[in-house]
Formats: sequence, C-alpha cells, structure tokens
Amino acid sequence: MPIASIAKAKEELNKKGYLDLEVDPTLDLVEEIEKLKKEKNAIILAHYYVDADIQDVADYVGDSLGLSQMAESTDADMIVFAGVHFMAETAKMLSPTKTVVLPDLKAGCSLADSCPAPLFKKFKEKYPDHKVVSYINCTADLKMLTDICCTSTNAVHIIESIPKDTGIIFAPDKNLGAWLKKKTGRDLVLWNGACMVHEIFSNEKITKLQVRHPEAKLIAHPECEAHILDKADFVGSTSGLLRFTQESDADTFIVATEAGILHQMELKSPDKTFIPAPPNNTCACNDCPHMKRNTMEKLYLSMKHELPEIHLEPDVIEKGRACIDKMLDISAKAGL
Repeated sequence: MPIASIAKAKEELNKKGYLDLEVDPTLDLVEEIEKLKKEKNAIILAHYYVDADIQDVADYVGDSLGLSQMAESTDADMIVFAGVHFMAETAKMLSPTKTVVLPDLKAGCSLADSCPAPLFKKFKEKYPDHKVVSYINCTADLKMLTDICCTSTNAVHIIESIPKDTGIIFAPDKNLGAWLKKKTGRDLVLWNGACMVHEIFSNEKITKLQVRHPEAKLIAHPECEAHILDKADFVGSTSGLLRFTQESDADTFIVATEAGILHQMELKSPDKTFIPAPPNNTCACNDCPHMKRNTMEKLYLSMKHELPEIHLEPDVIEKGRACIDKMLDISAKAGL
C-alpha cells in the first residue's frame, strides 16, 4: 500500500479511537456481522487462507482471481476484504466509488514486500522492450509498472497470450515464474521474490509423510519451490487444488500450501483426509501470519466503524487497474 494511504488510514483510526476499542465478549459476532451486512449493504470477501470462522461468515470465499472478479461485480456499498492489503487495494481499483475496508491494516504480504516498486523500476529499465507480467500478489505501486497482471489460476494463459517474439519480465514470485517457464517454454526474466509460507515446506518431512501414506496424493501451489513441485502429483492455484481434491478418486491428500484451504477441502469432501504439508521450522506450522491477522473481532469492528478504509490516489487507480482489466479480459476470453 502506498505510504500516504497508510498514513491517512492510521490518522483516521487514531482520530476515532479505533485502535483502543474492545469488543464485548458476550456479543454473538456472527449475528452482529450479519446485521451490519444488511444495515450497510456490505459484502464480505474472504481469501481461502483466513481463519475458518471468517470463511463461514463471508459472502464469497475464493482465490485472487475469483476475489478480483467478485470485487468488480458487486453492487454493495461497502466491500469488507478479509485478506491482505494488496487484495483490498485491488478491490478499490476495481470499485473506486465504494468504501473498501480491511480488518487489519498491518495484514501485508511477504511476497508483495519482496518487490519494492522503486527497485523494480530500475530493474525494468534494463529490459526496455519487454512486457511486464506481475502476479497479482503485489503492491499497487508495482501494478502501476505492470502491463498485465496474472493469478496462479490464469498465469499460463496470460503468458501464452503474449506474442512469442516479445520478451517478458515476470514479477515478483521467482518460484511461480520458474514453473511458468517450464509450463510455457518461454524464457522469462524473473524478479527474485518469494512467499515466506510457500518456501518453508520440508522436502524431507514430506517424503516421510509419503512413505507413511503411500496412497496419498501430494498437491502443491506453484509458489512452492521447484523440488516440491517436481514431486507433486498435481500443481495448481488454490481454487485448482480445491477442485482437484473434489474430482480425484484419491481419498488422502498432502497439501503443500497455506493451511487455511483445508477448511474448504473438508467442507467439500468430508469423507476425505487432508494432511497439511509440514514446513521446515520448529513450530510445525504453515500458516500465513498476515492472513491470520484477520479475526472475527477485527472484522466486526471494521464493519461497524467502516475502518481501516483503503484510499488510493486517482492516478494509482487509473494506472493500476489497467493491468488488472487486461488480465480479466484475457481470463474471460479463456473461460476462466
């Protein structure tokens, strides 16, 4: 999020005493949130990686592409984005006249942070004839330097839509970029960024799990490192992984992505077993700390006070949404 936007939002929060507010523990938060939806004509969009209780109260749960499409199509007056700040920025770009709030302004993204726009601008200048394709998991400032956005769902289609004689810079995820090079055969110039959650999976621990569960299918998000993707039975976006578990004849899956998706997998396929792929850390957790900053209490407060609100300058909206519009147009033509 642009520094000016963060400062403005924090100023509003401090003025209204929002940071000091506490939630009455006797409140039925689900009931109160449902009331606020009706009172404020609000819609809650939640990413697959937020906590299960937020997913259950959301009007739409999805991955980056689905959330972008829903943000554009909604006729709500307020969009409450249970996710991270680049997602809320995308919603604001697509619905500039609507109020867009994020339950926790500090819900950032390690991948987005790995590609500061000023540094990328200098990197881009080395390849003046190249098109820039940026993974949607990036800041609004980086989107302003991007020709076409993509998600893990449509990335292959986006790359293949660009003429083969045109050079491509791909940012910010080097792992997704490397996977795209293999899938499309294109010689992409990669920015050296990555997601902290998808880079901590332990190859050794996953191998031990596979030995203990020889019937299990290993499924992985393309943000994972190559040695995980190479041994996976299926590689796909978050929604792609969910769909695969529903359609597959297998009944046990080792899931190499953020563990929040397991809630939807269990809801869609209650008779199947889902094992989170173990990371190479001491806490044995593969949760995104930024996504987990979203809580029911913060969701309730953000709806009640319509804060923290996402603000973007008009030129950021205009330049930033151009690459998103191109992505959505290509996705629509591909039937995604």
